Amino acid sequence: MSIERNQRELFGVIATFAGPAELLEATRQTRDAGYERLDTFSPFPIHGMGRVLGLRPSVLPWMVLTGGILGAIVALGGMLYINVIEYPINAGGKPHAAIEPLIPITFEVCVLFSAITAVVGSFFLCGLPRLHHPLFNSAEFARTTDDGFVLAIEASDPRFDPDQTVRLLESLGGQPVTLVEV
Repeated sequence: MSIERNQRELFGVIATFAGPAELLEATRQTRDAGYERLDTFSPFPIHGMGRVLGLRPSVLPWMVLTGGILGAIVALGGMLYINVIEYPINAGGKPHAAIEPLIPITFEVCVLFSAITAVVGSFFLCGLPRLHHPLFNSAEFARTTDDGFVLAIEASDPRFDPDQTVRLLESLGGQPVTLVEV
């Protein structure tokens, strides 16, 4: 297949596959061929795709845990500071530093900080907000929300050569294979 290219910068190449099994196998063979900057898109999650793509476990759970611990420290520390140092009140002879009445508020602030960290961390880790992605320029990519199974290889990959990459994806069964411009 002869590919016409103009002088615009390429984002990469995408290929559409018949189904999830074909996409999984094509992704496996593409990784085996040495490509590293690739991603897959499908209308539903495909079991085992993360392992084939070589994705590492997310750091988001650790971020949420850290946010929760920070929230508990802020809540408990703030209330203890107010009750013991700033405004100590003798209420029925109870100690100023009693922890028991502070537990519900500490728990709620811990949950609040965890939730905020989860939302902000998800946005940060996903690179959001990104209002436009070069793949949105491709008509074939629009099918991924319905029945398309797409493999994308970025031009920033060290092994990327437009003609060679197109031939590889065609040999793996990708139809159509399209160059995507930035």
